[in-house]
Amino acid sequence: MNNCYKLIGIAGDRSCPELPNFIHCRNCPVYSNIGRQLLERTIPENYRHERTELFSQERADAKTLTIAETLTVVIFRLQGEWLALSTQVFKESISPTLIHTLPHRSNQILRGLVNIRGELQLCISLTHLLNLETANTPIATLSPVVYPRMAVVEKAGSVWVFSVDELYGIRRFQQRELRDTPNSMTAATHHFTKGFFYWREKSLGYLDEELLFTTLDRKVYR
Repeated sequence: MNNCYKLIGIAGDRSCPELPNFIHCRNCPVYSNIGRQLLERTIPENYRHERTELFSQERADAKTLTIAETLTVVIFRLQGEWLALSTQVFKESISPTLIHTLPHRSNQILRGLVNIRGELQLCISLTHLLNLETANTPIATLSPVVYPRMAVVEKAGSVWVFSVDELYGIRRFQQRELRDTPNSMTAATHHFTKGFFYWREKSLGYLDEELLFTTLDRKVYR
């Protein structure tokens, strides 16, 4: 293949007699012909197979890396504690709704039943489960206007609803940002967290959803 542009052209010593006329090699028909030959060349044997394998591997590696390193969570507040729960179990948030108490049930964790679009779901107090103290002083909120919400979570067909005092929304963290849970957290909260993130100058407890659902099944149904 003619590679005169590398020898006497714009990328070489510029001694080509046609260079003053064309100013740049890309304007020369010889250069255009080189590009045409490159595009029309015969595909080497096994080229398609090799490139398919390469791109498949790169895509799989990128996907594995993203899953392994990125944690996507929903951030909310209970009393004075900011907590995070994986988006994989977070189903939706709704406006506070009427809670129907259940007779002969004195469990502080189980508050009753709520109607979610025609289906009755169990409503629990995550505040009691985590043994969070009621705040006696005003809480610093992220927004000047805070609307309490109810969170609906689901894992393996098990659905729970609980109230939150403030809902921030979705945030992504890197796996390396997860730190060991500080001793300043209550014993119950410490037990239910995988660790914490530094977020907006706060300690954000990352809840262990597997332990959370297992404990709720045990404490509510038994």
